[in-house]
Amino acid sequence: MSDADVAAGPADDAGGADLDRGAEDDRGADLDRGAEEDRGAEQDRAAEEDRGSDLLVREGDIAADYLERLLDIVDYDGDIDLDVENDRAVVAVVGTRLQSLIGPRGETLDALQELTRLAVQQKTGVRSRLMLDISGHRNNRRQELAALARATAERVIDAQEPARLAPMNPFERKVVHDTITGIDGVRSESEGEEPNRRVVVLLAQ
Repeated sequence: MSDADVAAGPADDAGGADLDRGAEDDRGADLDRGAEEDRGAEQDRAAEEDRGSDLLVREGDIAADYLERLLDIVDYDGDIDLDVENDRAVVAVVGTRLQSLIGPRGETLDALQELTRLAVQQKTGVRSRLMLDISGHRNNRRQELAALARATAERVIDAQEPARLAPMNPFERKVVHDTITGIDGVRSESEGEEPNRRVVVLLAQ
């Protein structure tokens, strides 16, 4: 080995060390940038969730004002409860002698819900998915429909043939679908057009 080769060795080692340190610095910078991006993304998500929550609370407040004026016009007494469930504002009117605001098969309630959603949308500029309940009608109906879905599923399994339920509104169909989803051996689908759209319960494929 020549003297020149020997003299070049330490310089090469120093250059390699510099490269190693440079690579480590780059990796560290990449990690720092990645951590900052993750923190930024988390902050953005948190801010978006806060904005969504604030909007739902505002929807409830607007709906409450609208319904209070409506109750005054029709001269009905009722308390208004506000909540947020499953990423939607929930407004409940609680009181006695409110059956006429529910109507047969909840049709009047459904119409009031749509009017309330429109009133909210006019104020916020955003389409509302607000849920309106009066005197616990939807909660009671939810329990009835869940029981109907379970009984229908049992009948379908025993008879080994599908069963068609009576026409339902979207809220009622969703309750049935959600219940059937939790039962082994059966599935459900909707058929027909509004207002005669209905749920069909079938054997699972």
